Amino acid sequence: MECSFGVGGTPPTVRTDPEGRLNRPASAGDLQRILSRAGQTRPVTGARVLLVEDDDTIRDAVARALAGEGFAVRALPDGRRFEQEVAAFRPDAAVLDIALPGPDGFRLARLLRQAGDVPVVFLTARDAVPDRLAGFAAGADDYVVKPFALAELVARVTVVLRRSGRLAASAVQVGDLVVDEQSATVVGEATELPLTATELRVLCFLVRHRGRTVSKTQILTQVWGYADYDPNLVEAYVSALRRKLGLRAGLISTVRGLGYRLSA
Repeated sequence: MECSFGVGGTPPTVRTDPEGRLNRPASAGDLQRILSRAGQTRPVTGARVLLVEDDDTIRDAVARALAGEGFAVRALPDGRRFEQEVAAFRPDAAVLDIALPGPDGFRLARLLRQAGDVPVVFLTARDAVPDRLAGFAAGADDYVVKPFALAELVARVTVVLRRSGRLAASAVQVGDLVVDEQSATVVGEATELPLTATELRVLCFLVRHRGRTVSKTQILTQVWGYADYDPNLVEAYVSALRRKLGLRAGLISTVRGLGYRLSA
């Protein structure tokens, strides 16, 4: 079963393992402490993570934990449609089990390396040193052994994304606008714009891709977590953004037949 999670999913409860290590969604305090130790800040909303895990319970828990911290997640039970999903979803990072039906995680990591520089975190029960070495040889950026703490996994995904440069800086200036994703504010001429949470996510996606044309499908996938919503939804939110931007509405251009572009 394939599933996608957008921002704000509700994590399920997952039991602790026999050694007392938690395999559960992170509390805000847990995650903030781990990220602080890693020298990081809270994840930037909307970075895309492709998860491949054949255990239904683990897959659901990991997907919801990542989505709950602002990531857009595409979750797959095996690697049979991996290449198609990579092409359609364009992940910023991948979390891969190793022992999978069909192509194993090593094979999937190598496919990602051939396609680009998408960071990979292996999530596996294989904890022997030769397995870890094989994982890094296959292109892993990190290697997490089951059982694991969901808070730690989220932190590790955040770290590899920041190392790869795939998470945007917190505040970006576009014209006279300052868009700060982490504080969820947009300020123009010292006045904060009253954007809704979804309007802000749409604008932040355009900011991260400023100067480039992005399609409605890309916006749907990034902001809502699904590509098969009505594209008119994107049009409605872009129109609302333009109204609130006022004289700055021209920053967002419509590229007929292709999508939208935010001026660099």
